[in-house]
Formats: sequence, C-alpha cells, structure tokens
Amino acid sequence: MHLNLIQKIVIWAIPVLFAITMHEVAHGWVARRLGDPTAQMLGRLSLNPIKHIDPIGTVLVPALMLILGGFLFGWAKPVPITARNFKNPRRDMALVALAGPLSNLAMGIIWAVIIRFGVMINSQWLSVPLVLMGEAGVLINAILLVVNLLPLPPLDGGRVLTGLIPPRMAAQVDRIEPFGFVIIIALLVTGVLNIIVAPPINALRIGLLMHIGGLG
Repeated sequence: MHLNLIQKIVIWAIPVLFAITMHEVAHGWVARRLGDPTAQMLGRLSLNPIKHIDPIGTVLVPALMLILGGFLFGWAKPVPITARNFKNPRRDMALVALAGPLSNLAMGIIWAVIIRFGVMINSQWLSVPLVLMGEAGVLINAILLVVNLLPLPPLDGGRVLTGLIPPRMAAQVDRIEPFGFVIIIALLVTGVLNIIVAPPINALRIGLLMHIGGLG
C-alpha cells in the first residue's frame, strides 16, 4: 500500500514515541527498584513522551530517515542513573541497561497483537490503520531491541557487557564510550550497521508478524 509523507508520519509517530518513551521509562523503573531514585526525582518515570524527547534524535533524525527511506534510527534523552546508589553497581547497571531492550520486545509483542486484532475485525477504515501502525510498531521495536543490544558503549549492550566481564576488561571497554556514538554513525553511514543488524531484526520482525500478528 502506497503512503504519502503525511500518512507515513501519522502511522509512525505513535509507535516511535511509545517505543522510545517506554525504553527510557524501563531503565528508570528498574533503577528505582534496585535503589536509585534519580530518574524518579527528576520526573523521568513518566509516560509523557515530551519528558524523553530529544529534538534531534527523536524527531529530526527519524523523520529524515523516514523521508529518505534509509535505516530508521533515533534516540531519546538518556535517563539519569546514579550507580553509587546500587548495592552491586556492576550487576545492577547491567540489569538497568537490559530493561530497555526487553521493554522493546514486550512492545513488539503488543503491536503484533494489535495487528492480529486489526486483521480480525471486519472494518477496513479501522483495520488498515491498525495493521499499518502495528507493522510500524513491530519494526521500530525490533530495531531498537537489536541495535541497543550491540556490545558497544554507550549502547545498552555495552553496559550489559561491562557488567558481565571482569572489571579490568570492563574498564578497557568503558574507554570506548566517548567515541561510541561516532562509531555508530560511521557504521550507519557506511552501511555496515545495516549488514550487522538486518538479519536479526528481520528474523524478529517476521516471527512476530507471522506467529502473533497472523500475517502470512
């Protein structure tokens, strides 16, 4: 189904905002459960997307990627975490980091269920938007899940990695963090990022669409 630019933005806006918002809230919620109230004190345990939006990473970059038809990519304002509030900082930081991608998995499943509902109802004016929005939700959450699990600081996968490996090795990995974003952009521009993440993203997306969404 061909969509014009306005239709694409309408279809993608809600899934993107929910995906990014829930990802950040999940970080803050798990941190709070493990003893760090920083995110809660700063009002970041809110489902209000405005509190998590980064004008460039949440709005401009995804919009440009959508217009240009490239790899959809974006980010939100990171939830502040104070590691010294944790009883076991290395382990707990890894758990906090893992919470974000797991929230995207949960949302991917929810959007797949919405697709199933859209397929079942006998009303095209409601069915088509639900299915299209559900497909967008499955894709964006699959992307955020896989990309964020890459073992590269400052991505969540990098923080999980440093929580699992010996402290000396973790310190070496942490030194990459100041250059991590530059590395990610370089991988994105050269197409290497797409080569790395496309297979698992497609596998997850197709699995959710077929087994839960009911799309053959």
